[in-house]
Amino acid sequence: MIEFWLTFNNNEESIWLHIPPPSFEIQTGLCNSTVTLHELGELMLTGKRRLKTVSLSSYFPVAYDGLSQYKQPLPPKELVKMIESWRDSQKPMRLLIFGKGLVVNEAMVIENFSYSQKNGPEDVYFTLDLKEYRFVKIKTTPLNAKEAEQLRPRPSDRGVAKTYTVQPGDTLKKIAKKVYGDESRSITIKETNHITSEYSLKVGMQLKIG
Repeated sequence: MIEFWLTFNNNEESIWLHIPPPSFEIQTGLCNSTVTLHELGELMLTGKRRLKTVSLSSYFPVAYDGLSQYKQPLPPKELVKMIESWRDSQKPMRLLIFGKGLVVNEAMVIENFSYSQKNGPEDVYFTLDLKEYRFVKIKTTPLNAKEAEQLRPRPSDRGVAKTYTVQPGDTLKKIAKKVYGDESRSITIKETNHITSEYSLKVGMQLKIG
């Protein structure tokens, strides 16, 4: 006989469907699309695989009726409450189906869970609609030195003073660091002011800042 198991959070919680669904069908396909070209007509563009879906219908007996694969340890209301908590957690669960001809082991999310009662022994009938959950691993690649340099913020020239008065102890690099935030801009100051040597800097000298 086929066994149906629902497990959650790495088997921390599990439900064995003691009344197995009479049948099940797992559906999947491709994400295809159709385009129309003027000279060729309709063309089919094949895509990647769609997520698998399955719908299970059965019931939780209010008392052992001899049809169960085992005597359930929890009453129907507790099983319903457990499935609802899995659904509301927004986390995937796992569907396990063990049969001689087919074994299913799929991570899935609960899309719909409906249940009802009928006149009689008050068994709880339910339908569980499940859709495949794919775990995605995002691969990260470290940046090389060139890529990292390109992503570094460039110092802004906004708000830079038009002139700068040379202070005691100033060098071109120190001045560039003060006004631009970047010592490498010392070449710009040197060229703009036609400075041939650091020794040309004099305290009180007015430098043009581009």
